[in-house]
Amino acid sequence: MPSTPLEQLRASELETLDLERFLPYRLSVLSNTVSQAIASAYEQQFDLSIPEWRVMAVVARYPGISAVDVVVRTAMDKVAVSRAVNRLIDAGRLLRRPDASDRRRTQLQLSAAGRAVYRKVVPVARAYERELEKALAASELAALELLLVKLLSRARDLGSSVT
Repeated sequence: MPSTPLEQLRASELETLDLERFLPYRLSVLSNTVSQAIASAYEQQFDLSIPEWRVMAVVARYPGISAVDVVVRTAMDKVAVSRAVNRLIDAGRLLRRPDASDRRRTQLQLSAAGRAVYRKVVPVARAYERELEKALAASELAALELLLVKLLSRARDLGSSVT
């Protein structure tokens, strides 16, 4: 039995979880809400799912990247990346070529059609970002950037220390 008030508090914290105040949950809800809000524009205007757009964005930024590296950069599930890559290839928006230095590895790059779609999506994505950022003052945006970097770094540290 817990004897001190601190021990009692810790015991009660273990019994319940205020999900609406639980930071990982709140970050997930925020991410999902933001993604879903813009996903309808990607789907309707460009016939792109969220995973497909993320793959395209990463490949545009890092031409020749492997699917494995897309998984690492996006923190997406490898099955989701694989499906998105295959759909983009089937749609003619992505090219997969063997890596000249390692035949076991493949490199991804946007096709001409993929680059054309990418150029159309970027202004939509940036406009959405600007609208979202209007909720924050410049100092809050700067603080948010710092906080996101810190939280991501800490989450990675915690993830690598799990045994």
